[in-house]
Amino acid sequence: MINFLFSINVTFPIFLVMVIGYFLRRIGMLNENFVTVCNKLNFKVTLPFLVFRDLANVDIRAEFDLKFVLFCAFATSVGFFAAWFIGKHFLKDPYTVGAFTQASFRSSAAVMGMAFIQQIYGSSAMGALMIVGAVPLYNIYSVIVLTLEGNNPDMGKGAEKVKQTLLNIIKNPIIIGVLLGIVVGLLRNPMPTLVNSTVDLVAKTATPLALIALGAGFQGRKAIKKIRPTIGASVYKLVIQAAIFIPIAAAMGFRGEKMVAIVIMLAAPATPSCYIMAKNMNNDGTLTASIVVATTLLASVTLTAWIFIVKTLGWIG
Repeated sequence: MINFLFSINVTFPIFLVMVIGYFLRRIGMLNENFVTVCNKLNFKVTLPFLVFRDLANVDIRAEFDLKFVLFCAFATSVGFFAAWFIGKHFLKDPYTVGAFTQASFRSSAAVMGMAFIQQIYGSSAMGALMIVGAVPLYNIYSVIVLTLEGNNPDMGKGAEKVKQTLLNIIKNPIIIGVLLGIVVGLLRNPMPTLVNSTVDLVAKTATPLALIALGAGFQGRKAIKKIRPTIGASVYKLVIQAAIFIPIAAAMGFRGEKMVAIVIMLAAPATPSCYIMAKNMNNDGTLTASIVVATTLLASVTLTAWIFIVKTLGWIG
């Protein structure tokens, strides 16, 4: 019951901020221009600052566990390619494949994950390592699938397409933030207080701005037409990945804080940054928003159920 109430307290405020954005759009306080500008601001500024801050604050050398990091990277990779395979073979509209894939495998690991781990254990060392193992791949894989599956008439074919994809990875502001964050995390050279405070302030605006923009840009009628891929992605995101990889993690000996971090990585709802990237890379923002909303609502039940299961099995204390 305690875990359920905590889940509600973590997920519902996120959902309610989306509702506020939706309401403000309906009463005319926000418009399409706001959504466009806000999405661009998030994509190029606030989200890069957020991932940089999260990774720069990880003491990678002190806490590093190669086996755990490799497992997180492996599960993320398999989850991504499996979601892409499902999207390519079962979605009728090619335009939805990139959005479906990204929102199906990419979790809100940094925002919700750290909150859950800190609630249960009071520390987040393994949560931070989970971010190192998963978040860089989240962003690299997202750029790849959104580039290759997006509505990009100038992409070209063959070698030109590969070249453009690599350029998009190199130039992507969020990936630049990831790489810089890892470098700072490895150096363990604390940034000056002035710089650190500035980065933190900008990073703190990323999630609320993304949620407001997502809510303001949400198109209910169009989303209803995409209910089948939304349900499919939600089941994959919240249930299937966890059902496959949690037993594997247990068999490999992961327990306690490591197991909780793995559960969060696999079964947390789709991150709002999925919507920002989909919109800015010419993919289906409506489907992405629909999946983010659905997984956020359902996660309060499914994530609590996973925590209960692993606790009952003795895999966490």
